Amino acid sequence: MSLLSDLLNLNLSDVTEKVIAEYIWIGGSGMDIRSKARTLNEFTSDPEKLPKWNYDGSSTDQAPGQDSEVILYPQAVFRDPFRRGKNILVMCDAYTPQGDPLPTNTRYNAKKIFSHPDVVAEEPWYGIEQEYTLLQQDVNWPIGWPVGGYPGPQGPYYCGVGADKAFGRDIVNSHYKACLYAGVNISGINGEVMPGQWEFQVGPAVGISAGDELWVARYILERITEIAGVVLSFDPKPIKGDWNGAGAHANYSTESMRKDGGFEVIKKAIEKLRLRHKEHIAAYGEGNERRLTGHHETANINTFHWGVANRGASIRVGRETERNGKGYFEDRRPASNMDPYVWSKRLQSCIPWFPSPSLRRVDEPLGSPLTQNFCHLESEIFGVQRFFLYLLGQASNSGVQIPWIPRWWCTMAAAIAGV
Repeated sequence: MSLLSDLLNLNLSDVTEKVIAEYIWIGGSGMDIRSKARTLNEFTSDPEKLPKWNYDGSSTDQAPGQDSEVILYPQAVFRDPFRRGKNILVMCDAYTPQGDPLPTNTRYNAKKIFSHPDVVAEEPWYGIEQEYTLLQQDVNWPIGWPVGGYPGPQGPYYCGVGADKAFGRDIVNSHYKACLYAGVNISGINGEVMPGQWEFQVGPAVGISAGDELWVARYILERITEIAGVVLSFDPKPIKGDWNGAGAHANYSTESMRKDGGFEVIKKAIEKLRLRHKEHIAAYGEGNERRLTGHHETANINTFHWGVANRGASIRVGRETERNGKGYFEDRRPASNMDPYVWSKRLQSCIPWFPSPSLRRVDEPLGSPLTQNFCHLESEIFGVQRFFLYLLGQASNSGVQIPWIPRWWCTMAAAIAGV
């Protein structure tokens, strides 16, 4: 009599060329990972050679019942650590039958940014530190904690060792190996400050692949916790009180930042992030206001500041970057439940100091009124308006006088457009 484990571990390649492809996508909430499997006649690692598929969007809050078909477009392929062999995981995004991206398809606009020649030339590197909390299944309370009670105060748990300090290590190590098997560029793991909370790091990854790899790493972790009978939480503040929240600190650099003199480039980029702080915070994860309090290694959600080696800052620059005069910076604002496609697109579209209207927020609505603060004008102007500022700025820098426009307008435009 075969055991279930025997059947689960059957090696299909012994008897057939067919493989199982698990198609993965993001549901209507923006954080619910969905998947289903299909049989392919042969193995391929090229997403363009994989068939599109469909699903019932009315059951994922992404389409009405009377027109519920949503189409999956394969975008990235990984090895399947659960079925193993030649079986694959396929990261997809979602479209209407007419070929339009769903409103919840945040990958689509991110891909447009990362495909721009100016962005490709800068080869943006991303490294994302994904924090998460493991919860007891029936009581929704962190593993290792007494039910209805609390462990000792924070201090011994960060990178801690021992049965009274590290809870869930088997899950963490299983996830680490499974990601490496799958082809996810996972670069490390560690226990976090709050007991029952852990972190894994993905990267460095270039461009859109950072988002693909983080979502697949999240999927693999969801599957492993499912097997273990443990609930996975990406809540940015799972436990109220004097306990650390959970973030997704994101490290970033471009070719210009990694070259000699890159620290000056980094400082210019940070200033642009400051001008768009409120806009970015709104897209950095639901419930982030419960985490970004100015305590527990966070900056207050309503303020923006940066510092060297400062874990209480919005943006942290490492000592090595300061010493070498080049390197990367860390955005400490994103919550653990942030969408990596949204975060990376927001960051990348803000960073370039070349004036390129096509990289600006052409797909997004205007933010707060221009009358709020003149210093925030840079974050509100895009498309034709920004291009007009660019032309005025270029006129100012080249010494050209436009008869019907005051000289101070041109100077101001140059400062706002960053030219």
